[in-house]
Amino acid sequence: MRFGILVFPGTWSDRDCHHSLGTVLKQEVEYVWHKDMDLSGFDCIILPGGFSYGDYLRCGAIARFSPVMSAVEEFAASGKLVIGICNGFQILCESGLLPGVLMQNRHLQYRCQWVHLRVENNQVPFSLKAQQGQVLAVPISHYDGNYYADDATLQELEANNQVIFRYCTPAGEITAESNPNGSLNNIAGIVNRAGNVLGMMPHPERACEELLGGVDGNLIFESIIDEVTTRRMGCVKPA
Repeated sequence: MRFGILVFPGTWSDRDCHHSLGTVLKQEVEYVWHKDMDLSGFDCIILPGGFSYGDYLRCGAIARFSPVMSAVEEFAASGKLVIGICNGFQILCESGLLPGVLMQNRHLQYRCQWVHLRVENNQVPFSLKAQQGQVLAVPISHYDGNYYADDATLQELEANNQVIFRYCTPAGEITAESNPNGSLNNIAGIVNRAGNVLGMMPHPERACEELLGGVDGNLIFESIIDEVTTRRMGCVKPA
């Protein structure tokens, strides 16, 4: 399958994503400049981490108006897969492809550390290879990762099983101490109603080799690969 990795001025995790997908997982990967408009040749689009446009206005707020984002909206509307990581999550929220916002960490500190994520829903294309309730170890690297939504939106996310990953302890317990940024309900990653757009603050591309500390991030990318392969083969997944 073919992955497209968006590159905005200030993006820096694009090469990490390219290495993880191209070198480690042996997939076709191509960089997509923020002024490009044709995404027709890709199966999945990745919005990687970084500081798009320097985050001078608000994280992701300027990138949301890049020419490529209208193409991303059409890409997602067609049912194809989109994943936003860290700054990419912020951009997806700013563009309205995902609900809520990412605010400054509650403790007002930049955090770069390994965290644990509990898989809350393994029935979406980004978590198919994981077990329900499985705990993944994936690093974070952000200052604005505090997920917030109003009560109605939060209730809708929970009711529709749109929360895919939650910060937790190594044993899978959801606690205030395991929450690295103050996100409501310990939310680390969500999908849209259709389930084909994922936003997450932790960096799976930094957890794809044992040399870097772990390979749990591969489960997310391998789930995407499995989903797209199944679609192409026209297979019907067991209920």
